[in-house]
Amino acid sequence: MPSSAVPRPEYPRPQMVRQDWLNLNGPWQFEIDAGDSGLERGLRERELSGTITVPFAPESELSGLAHTDFMEAVWYRRTVTIPGAWAGRRSLLHFGAVDHDATVWVNGVEVARHRGGFSPFTADLSGVVRPGEDATIVVRARDTRHGPQARGKQSTRYANYECLYTRTTGIWQTVWLEPVPDVHLRRPRITPDVATSSFTVVTPLSGNRPGSSVRVTVADKDGAVATATARADADLAPSLRLQLPEDRVRLWEPGDGHLYDVKVELLDAGGAVTDTVDAYAGLRSVAIDGKRVLINGRPVFQRLVLDQGYYPDGLMTAPSDEALLRDIELALAAGFNGARLHQKVFEERFLYHADRLGYLVWGEFGDWGAHDGREQRPTASFVTQWLEVLERDVSHPSIIGWCPLNETRQPIHDRVAQLDDVTRGMFLATKLADPTRPVIDASGYSHRVLETDIYDSHNYEQEPSAFAGLMAGLSKDEPFVNDVDGLPISVAYRGQPYFVSEYGGIWWNPELAGTAQRKDRQTSWGYGQRVRTEDEFHERFAGLTEVLLDNPDMFGYCYTQLTDVFQEENGIYRFDRTTKLDVERVRQVQSRTAASER
Repeated sequence: MPSSAVPRPEYPRPQMVRQDWLNLNGPWQFEIDAGDSGLERGLRERELSGTITVPFAPESELSGLAHTDFMEAVWYRRTVTIPGAWAGRRSLLHFGAVDHDATVWVNGVEVARHRGGFSPFTADLSGVVRPGEDATIVVRARDTRHGPQARGKQSTRYANYECLYTRTTGIWQTVWLEPVPDVHLRRPRITPDVATSSFTVVTPLSGNRPGSSVRVTVADKDGAVATATARADADLAPSLRLQLPEDRVRLWEPGDGHLYDVKVELLDAGGAVTDTVDAYAGLRSVAIDGKRVLINGRPVFQRLVLDQGYYPDGLMTAPSDEALLRDIELALAAGFNGARLHQKVFEERFLYHADRLGYLVWGEFGDWGAHDGREQRPTASFVTQWLEVLERDVSHPSIIGWCPLNETRQPIHDRVAQLDDVTRGMFLATKLADPTRPVIDASGYSHRVLETDIYDSHNYEQEPSAFAGLMAGLSKDEPFVNDVDGLPISVAYRGQPYFVSEYGGIWWNPELAGTAQRKDRQTSWGYGQRVRTEDEFHERFAGLTEVLLDNPDMFGYCYTQLTDVFQEENGIYRFDRTTKLDVERVRQVQSRTAASER
């Protein structure tokens, strides 16, 4: 297909770019396998009965199907020709995300299995198909509402309700091919060090060859800033430190996303370049000073907004790259300086735009879906999937904190070892994968790790004076802590930086102004009593927000939420991103200096 006709044509991995690649988005054969019996019925071998537009999920309008009933399994099929110009190189088949359990065959040979709907995976087609030959790609994606599974905000009922939304099944991010040499570069890990004005670049390799080396060059708009070379024949992950000269140092700051270009090259024994990837990096630091979180050594009050990343026509998949950028611009226009990316691992292109704009981001896993009706039973696959997410995103400067879990809520007196093991496992995995950023063990509700870097709560009290009373205890190290039916669910607070990572959620629909509050939660839903007028919304927003801005022991907040999502009508903007209230009034409330910034 010509590039203009390919949906989501932009390069999907912006922090590790190769020049040669082939976008496989567009029409694929498709068939729903309601009983998950397709393998026995020969769906792997035959043509499929329908068509879908990849990378949009079959539940979405943009897929061409808008099929929102349950699908235990779905099948995809497409034949592509591997470019002959790729001769002598391996062909890698990449999937940005497939929900939830994927098996991939190429020319009848199984090349990949992957569990998890939020993280990427790759199939090496070596020995299966060669450049110049046709590759018939068949994908089976299984997705069930039964049993524990990391679903995020996907509803396990037929319809949407409250804060749970239309499901996503199968492929929902870009599918693409790229050629690499037999020994090639893997994703570099770039760690900034503001204290020494340097970057450390770890360059994992697929293998080693005698006499080979790796070269890394950091550049800005004026050209090369620093270059370093290391042997690539003695270590599977050579590490290089690049010192920036004083006159070329520029920090990545909130609101000023200055990025350096980073080129990584693999050289053979004769000095010829055999593989190249282009990356980028931002020089910024994150530190903790008592109850303050510092960025580049100074307190920056985090005025965050909850962003769930849903779209009316694409569901979890943005209709365009411009739509990803637009969401950040809308948040900035309302006075927010960052977002908590909630119950979803966002497309990496979103992080690229956040990096460019200096937009603060908390990365989160879509862990909801582990509750079996009585208690939460996350599985070991949660840790596996989260590690894949960390590997993908660890070098993005916009990410200033991690949140592996959200609202786990098993009472302390009824401890479930499986939940505690997974909570601690995900916390330790995060700290091991990335010791440079703070980690919340579980946002809101059940904190289980004593040494968690950050302590938080979720509080949807709608009356500002009552809200202020609940927040007053922080000055005595007795902050508001979530419970369940009055039962304690968290380990004790130990003086960590604290913020209310969900508040507000003010229920406002201009079309329902002055009408009785609806009881139909599939039609209109929000937190507390719905405001009756826009002025009442602004009064409540200001009252709640000022409580947090005025608290010297609070390092930030996260307002729920950026946009309405289906029936949940508590956004600053409508679901279609149009305006529903005076955004400038929201911005003005947030524009003054917070107590912790003084």
